[in-house]
Amino acid sequence: MNFHRILSALFLIAACALPVCANAQNDLIKTSQARPVVTTEQVRAELLAWAPEGVEPGKPVWLGLQLAHQPEWHTYWKNSGDSGLPTMLEWQLPAGVTAGEIAWPTPRKIPIGTLANYGYEGTVLLPVPLTVAPGFNAAQLDVKLKAAWLVCRKECIPQEGEFTLSLPARGSTAASGALFQAAFDATPKPLPTGGSQIEVSGKALKVSLAGLPAALQGKTLALFPETAGIIEPAAPWRQEWQGALWTAELPLSAQRTDSPARLPLVVALGDAAWRIDAPVSGDWPAAASVAVVSPALQAALKANAAAPAAPIQPGQPPLGLLAALLGALLGGLILNLMPCVFPVLAIKVVGFASQKSQAARLTSGLAYSAGVLLSFLALGALLLGLRAAGDQLGWGFQLQNPAVVAALAALFTLLGLNLAGLFDFGVILPSRVVNLQAKNPSVNAFLSGVLATAIASPCTAPFMGASLGYAVGLPALQALAVFGAIGIGMALPYLAASALPAVARALPRPGAWMVTFKQLMAFPMFATVAWLVWVLGQQSGIDGAGALLALLVLLALAVWSFSLRGTARRAIATVSVALCAFAIWAIGPNIIKPVIPPAAAASARWQDWQPGRVEQLAAQGQSVFVDFTAAWCVTCQYNKKTTLANADVLADMDAKNVALLRADWTRRDPAVTKALAELGRSGVPVYVFYKPGRAPVVLSEILSVSDVRAELAKL
Repeated sequence: MNFHRILSALFLIAACALPVCANAQNDLIKTSQARPVVTTEQVRAELLAWAPEGVEPGKPVWLGLQLAHQPEWHTYWKNSGDSGLPTMLEWQLPAGVTAGEIAWPTPRKIPIGTLANYGYEGTVLLPVPLTVAPGFNAAQLDVKLKAAWLVCRKECIPQEGEFTLSLPARGSTAASGALFQAAFDATPKPLPTGGSQIEVSGKALKVSLAGLPAALQGKTLALFPETAGIIEPAAPWRQEWQGALWTAELPLSAQRTDSPARLPLVVALGDAAWRIDAPVSGDWPAAASVAVVSPALQAALKANAAAPAAPIQPGQPPLGLLAALLGALLGGLILNLMPCVFPVLAIKVVGFASQKSQAARLTSGLAYSAGVLLSFLALGALLLGLRAAGDQLGWGFQLQNPAVVAALAALFTLLGLNLAGLFDFGVILPSRVVNLQAKNPSVNAFLSGVLATAIASPCTAPFMGASLGYAVGLPALQALAVFGAIGIGMALPYLAASALPAVARALPRPGAWMVTFKQLMAFPMFATVAWLVWVLGQQSGIDGAGALLALLVLLALAVWSFSLRGTARRAIATVSVALCAFAIWAIGPNIIKPVIPPAAAASARWQDWQPGRVEQLAAQGQSVFVDFTAAWCVTCQYNKKTTLANADVLADMDAKNVALLRADWTRRDPAVTKALAELGRSGVPVYVFYKPGRAPVVLSEILSVSDVRAELAKL
C-alpha cells in the first residue's frame, strides 16, 4: 500500500472539509437561544442589571442573577454548610470591563435531618459589581453569563443556564434599582476589628465581637463562617452578652482539613447582618488526615448528603512508575488485536515475503516502529499540553471530534478500494509523489505506523487504563515514558518479525496468493469504515451518518473516475469532483453538527449520568453503578453486549436496588473527563460501584459476569 500517497490524499480531503467546519460552527452560534431568563420546574433565574448613570468609568454598574425558588426548594451560600454547592457565575464581558466577586446576601440556616446547610429560599438576588476601565467607549455593553446552581429540597438537582443582556452605555438602566437596593441591604455590613477576637481553644472556636449595635444587646444572633469545614453547622453552640461584648463558643469540625490564619464570619439578626474578617489566635488542633481523590470530588460528594460521608479514596492502590510502564507495554501489545489494526499489521508482515533482503526487512520494521512510537509520543505530548492549558481532555480525544472520525472513514474507504483493486494511487497522484515513495520504501512503513496508532489509540486495552490515568499526573518526561511504552508494546510484534530471520523463512513464497490476500484485507477496512460511520452517528445523529455515507460514495466515484482511460475520463472525473464538492457544501455540515440524545435514549433501565447525580442517589442510601463508555471504544461495546446485558447481572442489580448510570464520552465532555480524572483514569471503559459511606470500587476494563456478580454480593 502506498501510504505516502494516501497521506497526500487525506490532506486534500481535509482541505476540502475546512469550509464545512466553518459553516457548522456558524450554525451552532445561530441556534444558541441564550436569553436573560431561564425557567425550570424549581427555579426562575433572571439576569438583571443596574447602571443608573450609564456604563462609564467611576459610575456604579451592577449585574445580578435573581433566583426565585419554588416553595420548599433552596440554593446555597458561598459556604454551603454540611452539603450542597454554591452558585457559580462565569462572565463573558468586552475588553475594558471586569466583574468582581458576588456580594453574597446573608443566608439562613436550613436544617436537613441531623445536618444543616446555609442557603436561600424564596427570592434572592446575587449582585456582582463591574469595573469599567478608562477608555471604554462602546455604544452598549454586551453581557454573557453561564451560571450553574444546585437546587435542593429532599433531593438535589444540578441546573445551569446561559444568559445574555445588552445595556446602553450612555443611557440609564435603573428599572431594577429597588431589587439591587434590597440585596445591598441584605449584604453584611463590615464590622471594625477593634476589640473583637477569634481564638482556637482546644476543640472549640471562641468568638468575641465588639462594636455591634446597642440595639442587638441581649438578642440571640445567627453565625455563619465563610470558610467551609471549620465548624459543625448543625451542632449546638453557646453565645452570651457581656455588656456590649458578644461571645460565642462553637465546636470545631471533626473532619476539618484547614487551619486558616484569618476567619471571616457573618453574624445576623433577621435581615440585619455584620461581617468581620479577623486573625485567628491560638493553636489549631491537628487537622483530620483525609485521603480524597481530589478537592473537587470531595466538594461534589458533599452535595445533598443525608449523613456525613466517609472519605472517598481510589478503588485501587496507586501505581508505581515501573508498574505503569509494564501495564502500558502489555496494553500496547494487546492493541495489535484490534480489528482496525490487525489488517495493517498483517499486510505489513506478509509484505516480508516479497523482501529477500534481511536488511530491507529490518529497515522496514524499524521505520514502522518509529512511526508507532513517535505517534504515541506526539499524542501524549499533545494531550499533556492541552490539559496543562486547562482543556478537559482524555485519551482517545481525537475520536471525540466528528471531523476526525469522518476523515478517518474517508481514509479507510480509500484504503479498502485500493486493496480491492478499484484503483491505483499511482494513477491519481503526481508522478513525483509516486517516484518519491518508490525511492523511500521506509516512508511507507513509517506512515503505516502512524495510521495504526491513529485508529488504535482510543481503544483502552486491559491494564492500560490505570497506567494512562497514572501517567497524566506525572511530570512530563515520566508521563511521556508511559506513552512511549505503549508504542513500544504495539510495535514489538512487527519489529520482532522483521528482525528474526526465522519468521521470514516461515512465510510463504511470493505468488498469486498475495493478490488474493490483499483483496481479502479490503473487507476489514470496509468493516472499520462501517464502525466509524456508526461512531459518527452517535455523535451527529442519523443525518450526520447519512451525509458521511453519501460523501464516501461520491469519493469512491471520484477516485474511480481518475482510473479510467480514454476520452471519457475527463468528463466523468469533472462531474464526479463537482458532485463531491457540492455534497460537501450542501450536506457536509450535518457531519459535525452535534445532537443531544433524549434522556431515555439508553433504555428504561439505564439513566444518563450527570454531575452530582451519583452523590444525589448515594445520599438516599442507594448504591450506584456507572458505565463510562464511548461509541468509538470497541472494548466498551463488547462489555455492553455481553456482561452488562447478561440477565443474571441485571437481575442481581435489580435485587440490590442498584441505580445504573451511563456516562457517554463519545463526544468531548469536560464533566465526564473530570470525573474520570478523579478516579485516576484518562480513558474508557471505566466501571465503578459507588456504595454509600464507602470508597468507590473501580472494576477491570474487561468485565466478566462473575466479577460483577461477586462485587454485587458484597452490597
